[in-house]
Amino acid sequence: MCGIVGLFLKDKSLEPQLGNLLSDMLITMTDRGPDSAGIAIYGGSAEGKAKITIQSSNPGADFDGLAADLEEAGIKAHVWIKSTHAVIELDASKLGAVREALERIRPAVRLMGSGESVEIYKEIGLPKDVVARFGVRAMSGTHGIGHTRMATESAVTTLGAHPFSTGADQCLVHNGSLSNHNNLRRELVREGMAFETQNDSEVAAAYLTAEMAKGKDLGQALTGALDDLDGFFTFVVGTKSGFGVVRDPIACKPAVMAETEQYVAFGSEYRALVNLPGIENARVWEPEPATVYFWDHDKAA
Repeated sequence: MCGIVGLFLKDKSLEPQLGNLLSDMLITMTDRGPDSAGIAIYGGSAEGKAKITIQSSNPGADFDGLAADLEEAGIKAHVWIKSTHAVIELDASKLGAVREALERIRPAVRLMGSGESVEIYKEIGLPKDVVARFGVRAMSGTHGIGHTRMATESAVTTLGAHPFSTGADQCLVHNGSLSNHNNLRRELVREGMAFETQNDSEVAAAYLTAEMAKGKDLGQALTGALDDLDGFFTFVVGTKSGFGVVRDPIACKPAVMAETEQYVAFGSEYRALVNLPGIENARVWEPEPATVYFWDHDKAA
């Protein structure tokens, strides 16, 4: 049992409130998963810039002097430290180079996510503590997803927490369990995908990344997942401009959605949505089994 939330803003005036709204939604789901929690915020970046979020179990050692060491490696970057995580902003053309540099100069850090807009923060602990640790309430953005975990098949670790990110500006949160993840992982490894954990949810994220790399949009990739993934699942997925939801054909995991002219929201239970602005006038429904729901800022523009 885990708790999932997601919020996709249509109304730009709500963007400064994204972190605060999403934090309240996630904290409400605490009893569905007290082991660890995480949030992905899509907040954009300056033209031609990219961001990479990293995590360290020893931030004092790994983050001290990081900007200077990166510059010595030929990469000019700004580094913002947030507890056990740091966000590195740099020229988008240097995204590959900074990963190689980090492997050399800071081999202990772990990549949480990267791209032009996404920042991912996740740690062991209660949602309220994770939210406070990383200052999520003060963050603005266009959309975001969150997860609070009750581990059933793998260890309680930072890397095992959700969201899982396996591609630029892509991440996934999952409630459920996949039965064919080992076979699918082997296939994806042959295609060049790399994995950090043995978690089945990371395989789902990598599957979607691989499908979108073939030219599919998020909605098309989620449709393919209905045929290619076995097990019980509710997925909420974010891309740079998109937000998608899908449940398996049996749909035994709880889910509720709400839509107004200002936003689309997802929660494992309705109580995650009750404090959203205008919820009393929202269209509220339970997402259908084996049905893809997909919104995209770029396609709406």
